[in-house]
Amino acid sequence: MAELRDHETAETPPAGEQIHMPAPSLIPILNAAGISLAIIGITISWYLVGAGLILFLATMLVWIRDARHEMDELPLEHHGAH
Repeated sequence: MAELRDHETAETPPAGEQIHMPAPSLIPILNAAGISLAIIGITISWYLVGAGLILFLATMLVWIRDARHEMDELPLEHHGAH
C-alpha cells in the first residue's frame, strides 16, 4: 500500500503547474455530423454527400486551426513533450 502512495505522489505535477484543457467546443460534434451526413447521403442523394463533405472539411479545418492556436499558447517546455 505504501508503494502505491509513493507512486501516486511521484507523478503529481508540482504545485502551481497548470494542466491544459481545451476549451469546450461544438466542432467535434459538427465534424461527426458532417461525415455521418455524407455517409447516409450515399444512399439518399448526392446533394447530401456534398453538404456532409463540405461540413466535414470546414469543421476539420477550423478544428486544426484551433488546435494549432492552442499549442502556440502553451509554455515553451510543453511543445516537445510526448
